[in-house]
Amino acid sequence: MAKRELILAFESSCDETSVAVIEDGAKILSNIIASQINSQKRFGGVVPEVASRHHVEQVTLCAEEAMTEAGVTYADLSAVAVTYGPGLVGALLIGVAAAKTVAFAHHLPLIPVNHMAGHIYAARFVKPLVYPLLALLVSGGHTEIVYLKAAGEFEIIGDTRDDAAGEAFDKVGRVLNLTYPAGKKIDDLSKQGQDTFNFPRAMLHEPNYDFSFSGLKSAFINTVHNAEQRGETLSKVDLAASFQASVIDVIVQKTMRAAKAYPVQQLVVAGGVAANSGLRAAFQQAVAAETPDMDVIFPPLRLCSDNGAMIGAAAHVLWAKGAHADGRLNADPGLSFDYASDFQA
Repeated sequence: MAKRELILAFESSCDETSVAVIEDGAKILSNIIASQINSQKRFGGVVPEVASRHHVEQVTLCAEEAMTEAGVTYADLSAVAVTYGPGLVGALLIGVAAAKTVAFAHHLPLIPVNHMAGHIYAARFVKPLVYPLLALLVSGGHTEIVYLKAAGEFEIIGDTRDDAAGEAFDKVGRVLNLTYPAGKKIDDLSKQGQDTFNFPRAMLHEPNYDFSFSGLKSAFINTVHNAEQRGETLSKVDLAASFQASVIDVIVQKTMRAAKAYPVQQLVVAGGVAANSGLRAAFQQAVAAETPDMDVIFPPLRLCSDNGAMIGAAAHVLWAKGAHADGRLNADPGLSFDYASDFQA
């Protein structure tokens, strides 16, 4: 009987320390996540130095718990995988150091994983992926449309020119006096309000697949501050609904335009903002109306935020393509999607 492929995967790109054990790239044996939300909440966002210190404290504990929960030993493992970019350099370094140590100590292959590829391959836990496919990555640091002609082949066809969607959610949340992270709270408020402010839909009709959210953020802030100066009280639920409607309209319409222009059978919507219920509903409605033969896949809510399981899923695909690293692997905070060729056999 063939030995099971078991990958121990580390993720520490931002403010979550996570270690998972993944079998054959599609089965989660364990997925331990140590969140820093309570620590970072008092700062209104992620402080890199604080994040790094938390990773130092948690990474070994998470690895031990992941192995115990999965019921495996280091001798059972096939490989070790780790996020080495993009992300916060100090945070990335903790995960990379831990993964390299385990790989060296136990003579295991080391698989370098792009964090954003991890978000895409979280969809493998829902159903097998069929290529070519289109992926929308929408998170705190990224909003981009990626075309995958084949497994492990990434082409960015649309990107944000400034703020990412998730970043805009958090900045607007601060204006609304919502605690960090604000995305879920704005989503909940928006269900109670109406799009009465009609904020701008930036770049909606431009002949490209790029995004821009800084103008929307500025329009929102100016609306609130101008009302405060006049002594007016604006409806918080309508503000939230109007902001979210603008973000969703642009993201969905531009992504659907790309989905119809490329020969794809599946659309993967991934990243932290993919947990937004309004975005999910809008995509399901748009796909049903415009491309009913195309599958839209959302990772489970628990796998939309950063986690080790998604890194293990991506590592399975990349390892099959020959991606591997050695002890010289370093953190790359500005990593893009052209990374895989650097690590192929």
